[in-house]
Amino acid sequence: MGNRLTQIATRTGDNGTTGLGDNTRVSKNSLRVHAMGDVDELNSNLGVLLCEDMPTHVRDLLIEIQHQLFNLGGELSIPGFELLKPAAVLALDEALAEHNATLPKLQEFILPAGTRAAVLAHVCRTVARRAERAVVALGAQDALKDTPRQYLNRLSDLMFVLARVLNRHRSDGQPGDDVYWKSEKMARAAQD
Repeated sequence: MGNRLTQIATRTGDNGTTGLGDNTRVSKNSLRVHAMGDVDELNSNLGVLLCEDMPTHVRDLLIEIQHQLFNLGGELSIPGFELLKPAAVLALDEALAEHNATLPKLQEFILPAGTRAAVLAHVCRTVARRAERAVVALGAQDALKDTPRQYLNRLSDLMFVLARVLNRHRSDGQPGDDVYWKSEKMARAAQD
């Protein structure tokens, strides 16, 4: 890996470039920097979500995801390097299966609404999708391993499932549920 920062205000980016982990400099508008920024934004949004009340097993999972996203950011910052391992994708698959098994089957689309924690999970889901699009765009330009794209794809699915889990976790002990989309077409069909 490249040199670790020992000071934050280096002024080396004043010309619109930034240093990668392999000591090369690229435009701050490059696809690689966009992908790195989207992953960083996702990790920061997970940090906000972690400020909320949630079951311990969900908290532990999100903390592990933050570490894996840091690995992903590191991998993106060093062209040709691998930090995010395929086992991280398998861990998300296992978490998806575990948490999905506790939820009722969806009968309708749900809105990104409900508890504050659930809504923040939906924000993380949408940022994960954007990060995935940025990694796909970068992969069309530069050779990337499959794991970063797969991880972000799986993570966005998991954040949807965790939003549903978090809508059911209420500190007041009352039952919680998803907030369902009210489709006019489906309402008319139900009346007929």
